[in-house]
Amino acid sequence: MKQIVLVVASVYGALSVVFGALGAHALKKILTESQLQSFETGVKYQMYHAIVLLVLGLFFNFETRLQSSMGWMFITGVFLFSLSIYLLSLSSVLGLNLRFLGPVTPLGGLLMILGWIFLLAVIVKELPIK
Repeated sequence: MKQIVLVVASVYGALSVVFGALGAHALKKILTESQLQSFETGVKYQMYHAIVLLVLGLFFNFETRLQSSMGWMFITGVFLFSLSIYLLSLSSVLGLNLRFLGPVTPLGGLLMILGWIFLLAVIVKELPIK
């Protein structure tokens, strides 16, 4: 699991730079201000959580169920949150009706929140606090 977290952190980090550049250059000309802001929100959350996953991957071994669940909450949450925002922002450009993805964004956000709560549980339960 540790290797998965580190690989996903690296992929999420690289893709957030690619998507950030795409938004700043190519999409700036074709998206509305609101769509561009939404797209940038997806990029920011993806990068923030790529960094979090990197730190967690370097700090934890993911040997417990709680640690593994924490990792999967972050990985899945970021994927659902950011991907749904990217696709919803681009739906008019792609000529697709992707409104069904609307509920996916808060689900991804909920999973990210749960990742943070699981991190708190890991800290309280598994780390020696003096």
